[in-house]
Amino acid sequence: RYGDMRAAIGASIRDMWYILGPRKIEFIPGMVGPILEMTLVPELELRKSTIPIFFDMMLCEYQLTRSFSRFEDEILRKLDSEVEGGRGDEQYKQLFESILLSCCRRHPELAEPGESFVALVTGLLERLLDYRAVMNDENKTYSMSCTVNLL
Repeated sequence: RYGDMRAAIGASIRDMWYILGPRKIEFIPGMVGPILEMTLVPELELRKSTIPIFFDMMLCEYQLTRSFSRFEDEILRKLDSEVEGGRGDEQYKQLFESILLSCCRRHPELAEPGESFVALVTGLLERLLDYRAVMNDENKTYSMSCTVNLL
């Protein structure tokens, strides 16, 4: 009757996030995990509409503190447990990278630290996805190699 509403609901959540205005900082880092969970749902339009929230979180924290370390620490911590729990895929990694790089490059103050952050997260995501893939693999040498890379 209603069809797949994930993309529409994600867009509504994104819009509500922007409406928070200066109060957004009160929800960082607390909302990083729930937003991450939503962006990891394997639905392309949902991902496209909600991944930009991460840039806005970075920008909010940066404008107040001149860094986005609270956001960064939280997303790195949550990403590890989400991927270990079976969420995330190559499409997500590529979208995360392209959307956030595009946002960061349009903002002069965040271009350099933003690009470094995106490289860090996509590198971690790649290693976590590799590690998850080999945990079911019989090839112990490759498994050990992935474990070393992750460390």
